[in-house]
Amino acid sequence: MPTPHIAADPGDFAEDVLMPGDPLRARRIADEVLEDAKLVTDVRGVLGFTGRYQGAPLSVLASGMGMPSITIYATELAREYAVKRIIRVGTAGGLSPDVDLRDVVIALGAHTDSAMTAARIPGVSFSHVPSFSLARKAVAAAESWDGAVTVHAGTVFTTDSFYLKRPDLIAGLRAHGALAVEMEAAGLYAVGAAEGVRTLAVLTVSDHSGKSLKMTALEREAGFADALRVALAALS
Repeated sequence: MPTPHIAADPGDFAEDVLMPGDPLRARRIADEVLEDAKLVTDVRGVLGFTGRYQGAPLSVLASGMGMPSITIYATELAREYAVKRIIRVGTAGGLSPDVDLRDVVIALGAHTDSAMTAARIPGVSFSHVPSFSLARKAVAAAESWDGAVTVHAGTVFTTDSFYLKRPDLIAGLRAHGALAVEMEAAGLYAVGAAEGVRTLAVLTVSDHSGKSLKMTALEREAGFADALRVALAALS
């Protein structure tokens, strides 16, 4: 049944869901990827659509920004709509010097400074990791394209603070191989572990703190084709 945040009826969502942050990006994915796309929810302007991709049911739902928001939507998808696989298709800020604007990052793990997951297993530092099967298929697909898409696989940093001004922290993340910084992956991976849902984050590098590069708002909305291609391959 509908929840306080999702107006869809039972059966309105497919078992597979793509989850961008931006509602406009969700609409663009529905328009460009889904066949016979149907709007199934628009509560608070957060848009969700269901259609078909290559003959199989597929949904897309915006997550909003930050771990609290994506945790709400992913949890409700798992508990109320029997969703089995969720792939975040979002943007990230580059950290590693090996990463460039518009590259794709497959998040194999997510560090975080958020307290949201600290109490999930009392006395233990929770490990934020994706579904191995989804990550394996995403990496294999990217490798098979022979450099047509520049894809990196490794750790990211999920933070509650968009305007992060902690140079020592950034330096430490770079020194330990973190590829990018974003705001949702750790929360999604925690929900996946708790709810038995397979999850993955596939991210487009939209800016880079070490190279003074950034996309415009329109480029952020539209410039995710390579990440989307990787995500769809992981779900195929």
